[in-house]
Amino acid sequence: MTISFGYNKKQVLDGLRGHFFGRPEIRIMVIVINVFAILSAILFFLKKIQALPFLIFSVLWFCLWISVRRLLPLSIYKKSATFQDTFILTLEDRGVLLETKKGSQLWQWQDFSGFKETIYFFHIYFNARAFFMIPKDAFRDIIEIQAARKLLKEKIPA
Repeated sequence: MTISFGYNKKQVLDGLRGHFFGRPEIRIMVIVINVFAILSAILFFLKKIQALPFLIFSVLWFCLWISVRRLLPLSIYKKSATFQDTFILTLEDRGVLLETKKGSQLWQWQDFSGFKETIYFFHIYFNARAFFMIPKDAFRDIIEIQAARKLLKEKIPA
């Protein structure tokens, strides 16, 4: 199966957010900060703490949210020339062949450590931090998306 694609900025930013929120360290940090923010709000309304701790945790929560939702994906998008390029990708039994104007690269299926599916992309991971996003809208129809999903599930360990 061969597809040709480029990247849509809005979709890439959403895909990167999905990747970051899927990371355990980000999830734990968000949970901890949310718990402290809720706890500080409860204590503030019960008049157990002053407004300053409540304000600090609110600002901390807001900064974290802006960082993970906006700044981090945007900085990755701007730094990476990958998202400006166009690709021809072939999913086959021996692996994944990626071609650009600059050249081509074949990855064997065992080179991948896992994959996940989000609303706009298939994320195929080399390791916990290195991955490649395949846009679902590059496929012709739902039948091709289902075939790609099946192939990825068969070939890449979960």
